[in-house]
Amino acid sequence: MTATALPTLPDRPAPLPAPRPGAATDSAARVTQRSVVRAEWIKFRSVRSNVISLVAAGAVLVLFGALFSSLAGSDEALPPNATAGTDSLSMSFGGMNLSQLVLGVLGALFVAGEYTTGMIRTMFAAVADRIPVLRAKAIVLAGTTWVVMTVASFVVFAAGQAVYADDGATYGLGDDGVLRAVPGGGVYGAGIVLMGLALGFLLRSTAAAISTLVGTLMIAPGLVGLLPDSVSESIGKFLPSDAGQAFLNVAGTDALLSPTAGFAVFAAWVVGLLTAAVVVLRRRDA
Repeated sequence: MTATALPTLPDRPAPLPAPRPGAATDSAARVTQRSVVRAEWIKFRSVRSNVISLVAAGAVLVLFGALFSSLAGSDEALPPNATAGTDSLSMSFGGMNLSQLVLGVLGALFVAGEYTTGMIRTMFAAVADRIPVLRAKAIVLAGTTWVVMTVASFVVFAAGQAVYADDGATYGLGDDGVLRAVPGGGVYGAGIVLMGLALGFLLRSTAAAISTLVGTLMIAPGLVGLLPDSVSESIGKFLPSDAGQAFLNVAGTDALLSPTAGFAVFAAWVVGLLTAAVVVLRRRDA
């Protein structure tokens, strides 16, 4: 009688090691605000149109400011230091109206374009919290815009004052309000790009965000001007463009708020739109 060999059982698998406390959250912990900012910076500089738009905004401010200064300086009927809007410093910032549109469009496209391609959903999934993404985009856009527009503001200030040198109606950096108004160009540019960013998050449409921005900055002041003077003068001062002009001017005028009040109103527009964007991000799906 032959013995029957018993089948050999497979070796018991080695027990898995016990999970280390906090290991489940290690991957999430690696996604810090700093890493999100770095990712947004890489995305910003990797898209050539972003860099071109930012440089174009600074170039427009310099070129058009120098052009307006040269044209106004050749007109003897226009005293360079008369009132706000006609003084030599205001003429130097004459290109800001076009620069603000370029910056606003840049801010809107930086967000709305990602909603169109679906990249924003990937970013939200990777970060697991939407607010750091908004914060990172705001830091990258506002920081780069502030640097470029501040440099452009000092350049156009020097160019404009050189045009008016022969007229003897120039400002120096030590004059009252100049060191508030000239760096204010960088602050105003950063605020405008943040408004475009916030509208991109709120509306999630490139066309809608740009249309709303253009309407607020360019069309609304004209429509308000059609109202009776008593009404238009009261309302127009609190529009973002007019509030910005208040701290970009050295010569005062009753048509604008004081520099401090103008800055406060402009900041309220920017902070209000960003706050609305935060609320919307928390309450609706991507």
